[in-house]
Formats: sequence, C-alpha cells, structure tokens
Amino acid sequence: MPASDITRLHKTARMSKIVIHGDMIYLCGQVGSGDDIKSQTADMLSRVDTLLAEAGSNKSCILSATIWLSTMENFAAMNEVYDAWIDPENPPARACGEAKLAREALLVEIIVTATKA
Repeated sequence: MPASDITRLHKTARMSKIVIHGDMIYLCGQVGSGDDIKSQTADMLSRVDTLLAEAGSNKSCILSATIWLSTMENFAAMNEVYDAWIDPENPPARACGEAKLAREALLVEIIVTATKA
C-alpha cells in the first residue's frame, strides 16, 4: 500500500491524532481533563466525537474501543458516562483494562477504530 493512500492528520514527529486509510479511521489514544473519572471520561469522549467528525465519521461507526483505567475501582463510574454516550444501536467491540497511564493525573484513556460514515 503506497503511503499516498494514507491520510495522517495532526501529525508530530511521534504520532498522528487521526490516521485514515480507505474507509478506516484510527484515533490515537484520547484522554480527558478534569479531577475525577466522570469529568475525564466525558471530556475524553467529547474529543473522540470531535476527531471522528473531522475524519468524516461519528460514534455510531466505531468498530472497536479499548479503554484503559488507572484503577478498576473507576470501572462503574466510567461506564455510567460511557453508557450515556455510546450509540446503543451500534455498540462497538470493547475491551477495558487497568494500566499505568502516561501521567499520574490521568484516570482513563480510550483508543478507537472506526469507519467513515
């Protein structure tokens, strides 16, 4: 596959926030701001909405989501926000696990793969 078939948006030397190949959209890990899991989750999902819209998609086109929590103690509270956000008619394949995130203040991160709308 030629590199010209791949679109990379918001590039730095390290990564692209969005990579598009054909109808496939790959987002880099998204985190949110705030002091608690609910505010970070809401902000993180809002960032996903913004990036997907820029790539010509939306949350109903998400194929898979991988969520990392700094502690599984936040699982229920994160799910409360996530469940209110996700399209119930088109839920993606999803995995959720516990991991040490890049900064101590981060409580949640999501990695999304989607298709164009």
